[in-house]
Amino acid sequence: LITHRNERRGLGGIFFDDLNDYDQEMLLGFSSECAKSVVPAYIPLIERRKNTSFTDQHKEWQQLRRGRYVEFNLVYDRGTTFGLKTGGRIESILVSLPLTARWEYDHKPEEGTEEWKLLDACINPKEWV
Repeated sequence: LITHRNERRGLGGIFFDDLNDYDQEMLLGFSSECAKSVVPAYIPLIERRKNTSFTDQHKEWQQLRRGRYVEFNLVYDRGTTFGLKTGGRIESILVSLPLTARWEYDHKPEEGTEEWKLLDACINPKEWV
């Protein structure tokens, strides 16, 4: 959660954190099963979308979403904030940030657009499970 925006970073995914009290073999098995499912799930998406063109507006939206990732990483990610507070190697800490990102003051996508639907889902998440 990006608390200062009352927004989720995105939709779906698995956040591996605070797992020290869990059975390590179970976690390894779970991680392995997840890893085995990535390629079979991802390839059909790539095949279906690989020739889809994109516009400058799509690229701007991508940059705005990358900005949200940067905000989360620098403000909330425990590994990043720990490294910055303890004098870690800055380049090693920040290497995961995107090369480019974007911010716009009070940006609001036009209602009904795909961008608006994504942002609405990040602000008003559904319990899927």
